[in-house]
Amino acid sequence: MISKIGQLVIVLVSNLAGLCAIIAAAFRDVPNPLKPGWRPVSQVFLKQLYFTGYESLKIIIIISLAIGTVIITQMIGLVGGGNEPLIGKVMVLVVIRELGPLLTAVIVIARSGAAIATELGTMKIHGEIDSIESLGISTGQYLVMPRVFGVTAAVIILTVYFEIFSIFGGFLVASFGWHVSLEKLSQGLLVNLAMADLSVSVIKSLFFGLFLSAACCCQGLDVGSSTTRIPQAATKGVMQSLFLVFITDGVITFAATIFRNV
Repeated sequence: MISKIGQLVIVLVSNLAGLCAIIAAAFRDVPNPLKPGWRPVSQVFLKQLYFTGYESLKIIIIISLAIGTVIITQMIGLVGGGNEPLIGKVMVLVVIRELGPLLTAVIVIARSGAAIATELGTMKIHGEIDSIESLGISTGQYLVMPRVFGVTAAVIILTVYFEIFSIFGGFLVASFGWHVSLEKLSQGLLVNLAMADLSVSVIKSLFFGLFLSAACCCQGLDVGSSTTRIPQAATKGVMQSLFLVFITDGVITFAATIFRNV
C-alpha cells in the first residue's frame, strides 16, 4: 500500500515537473515582435483567444447569472434581506475568491481543453507536426506557446466577466424579488472587498490557465500513431486539467488564508 502511494506521488511529481517545463518553455519561446516569425505566432494566439474567450462568453454569462441568483436566493432565505454586509461578504468569499476562477476554468476545460488535445493529436498523426519541424519551425513556439498564453489570457478575462455577472445577477434578483436595496448590497460588497481578494482571483486564474493549457497540449502531442489514441488524449487532457485545477485551487486558498492570518 505504501509503495503504491509512493509510486503515485512520484508519477504526480514527474507529471507536474513536465508541465512546468512546458510552461517555462512557452515563456522562453515568446518571439521577438521585431522579427518576421512574430506574425504567424500572433495569429495563432489571437485565434486561440477568440475561440477560448469570445466564443465562451455567452456560456459564461448564462452560468454566472444562474450562480449569482442561486447564491443570493440561498443567502436571503438563510439570513433574510436585512443583512446586506453578510451577503456582500459571502459574495466576495464564494464568487470572487472561489467559484469565479474555479467554474471558469472548468468551463474552459470542457470546451477548449479537449479541443486543443484533439487538434494537436490529429496534427501529429497526420504528419503535420513533422512537416512543420522539417521547415525549421519550432513546434513549441508555433503550436504550444500561443495556445498556452491564449488560453491563460482567456481564463483571466472570462473570470472577470463571470464574477461581474454573478454579482450583477444576484443583486438584481435580490432587488426585484425581495426589494433589497441595491445601494446597501453594493456597500456591503465594497466594505468586504479587499485587494487581496482580487489578487487571489487573478492568481488562481493565471495558474489555472497555464496548467490546463499545458496539460492539454502535452496530451495532444503525446499521442501515438493510431487515431484511436486521439479521444484518449482528449480524455486524459481533461481529467489531468481538472485534477490540477482543483489541487491548485486548494493550495492557493490555503496559502492565501495563512498569509492573511499572519
